[in-house]
Formats: sequence, structure tokens, C-alpha cells
Amino acid sequence: MIAVGPKVIVALDYSDATSVLKLVKKLDPTLCRLKVGKELFTATGPKLVEKLVNRGFGVFLDLKFHDIPNTVAKACQAASQLGVWMVNVHASGGLAMMQAAREGVDKSGHKPFLIAVTVLTSMDQLALNAVGVPGKLQDQVLSLAKLTQQAGLDGVVCSAMEALELRNVLGDRFLLVTPGIRPANTDSNDQTRVVTPALALSFGASYLVIGRPVTQARSPLAALEAINQEISAVS
Repeated sequence: MIAVGPKVIVALDYSDATSVLKLVKKLDPTLCRLKVGKELFTATGPKLVEKLVNRGFGVFLDLKFHDIPNTVAKACQAASQLGVWMVNVHASGGLAMMQAAREGVDKSGHKPFLIAVTVLTSMDQLALNAVGVPGKLQDQVLSLAKLTQQAGLDGVVCSAMEALELRNVLGDRFLLVTPGIRPANTDSNDQTRVVTPALALSFGASYLVIGRPVTQARSPLAALEAINQEISAVS
């Protein structure tokens, strides 16, 4: 499964539709996709998602479903029917839950990509062990990614730092969506495992989630164009 179209996913870290619509007027759907997370979706609901889809943007609905299999299946089916480009679940929900999610997406009449979160990029080794997961962080990421592939999902969310190993183990057709991406000379903010866009792609990332370096730029479109130019040499 080769990644096609824009590789940059702009994270819409807002809590109101007005700010989002003001931003997207400055962006180009041929240059990026958009990520709608829990804060924005909770505040604005599905209507904003549908507006973004109608404006031609591929929308990654980042709600990280994690519940009993039947509930996740129905949630994924409902999410898919919004016309989004991608939805996700937590891989730690287990094989049965992810298989149910796959069934829910397949029943929706739409075909968004379905991916799973391995280990949040805000977590480091100490944080992972503190919640009761033994062993190395990289081993946990690989284990959950293999389980995701076994469940029939299209890929995973992972740190770019894990992308090289995952690409080697899981093959070229498995999507790797990498948050924690920061262009050179920008603040890492609350992410602990970050790399530059060009380096992430060279490691095997399929798509790059980038928020504040675009959304808080003086010219979001210029920032987006600069990132695309940076990654063009390795795309």
C-alpha cells in the first residue's frame, strides 16, 4: 500500500469551528490533509468534519477508539460514514477489538484507511514502564504493530524513531503515520520523540502529522509549502 497524495497531515488543535475554518481557507487540499482530534470533535461534532470533507480535504478522524469490540465496530462504522479519509483505534484494545473495527469500516459503504495507535509519542521509556508495561518501548511498539497487521488494519501511528524497524519488519504496504514531526529549528513542545519531516520519510514514514509549525505560522500556507519542499527530495 503505497502512500499517495499529500504526505502532510495538519493537526487541527483547536476547540472551535471558527478558528478551523479560518485556517483551512489559507490551506490547499492538494498540499495537505487535516487531522480532527478529540478536543475539536467533542466541541464541534460531525458537522465540521463533513464541512472539511466537502471542501476537498482528506480528513484523519483521530478519535483513537478503545472499547469492547461491538462498540468499536459501530463507532468505526459511524465515523467512516462521515466520508473521512482515515480513522484509528488503540492497538492495545487487542486483536478481537481491531478485527471488529475492520468489520465496522467495511460495512460502512466507505473505505477510509483504518490504523491503530501503538505507543503515544508523548510517552518515553519511563512513562511506559510506569503504567505497568514491562520491557523496552521499541519492543512494545513492534509487538502492537504486528498485532495490528494480523488484525487486517492498514497501518499504525508510531514515532518516526520506530518507523525504520517497522518498515523493515512489516513491509512496504503497511502505512506508518508519524506524529511528533517538527521542521528544523522549531520547538518540540509536548512531544518527547521527534524528528524532522525529511528524516521521518527516509526512515519509512508514509504520512507526517504536523500541527503548530503550520497552524501557528505567520503564513500557514508558506509554512506548508516549505515543509513539502523539504520532503520532496526523499518522497
